[in-house]
Amino acid sequence: MSLVKRNLSDYFVALSVIACSVVLLGALTGMISSLLVFQLGQARVWFAMSRDGLLPRIFSRVHPRFCTPDFSTWMAGFVVGIPAGLLDIGTLADLSNIGTLFAFALVAAGVLILRYREPNRKRAFRAPGGPLAPIITIVTCLLLMAGLPITNWIRFFVWMAIGLMFYYNYGRKRSTLRAANQD
Repeated sequence: MSLVKRNLSDYFVALSVIACSVVLLGALTGMISSLLVFQLGQARVWFAMSRDGLLPRIFSRVHPRFCTPDFSTWMAGFVVGIPAGLLDIGTLADLSNIGTLFAFALVAAGVLILRYREPNRKRAFRAPGGPLAPIITIVTCLLLMAGLPITNWIRFFVWMAIGLMFYYNYGRKRSTLRAANQD
């Protein structure tokens, strides 16, 4: 009986090691792929902002051979890589969370505003739920943001102040959209 018990216990230990390895591999693959997408996405956001005049023109430079925004990609790597090597992961995760949640809430607010300001505007697609979906999104994002530590909020507002100062001192004067609306 003890031999069967021992073999069964060895079987479950081996099975748990395999299961843990599969979960670990899945988690690592998911994190690496999402970080890669964020890095590439950030470079494209800066590329578009530069094209619109909100960042210096060098951010919209395209590599002659690969046809990608090379300067923006390198800069995104440095801007993310250097703090990642110097700061703890918890602080970076909290900053990333509050920034992403705030961006989602802003996009949802923009959807809500455009539905009422320009109801007849031609749209490429329609999201289900009418005004309820953006309202639920805003409330959910704000609730999740409320659960973050106060130090995170302070860092968030400092970064937002830096971004707004940059916008008002650089981007507002050079915005191609602003210039087009004044004509």
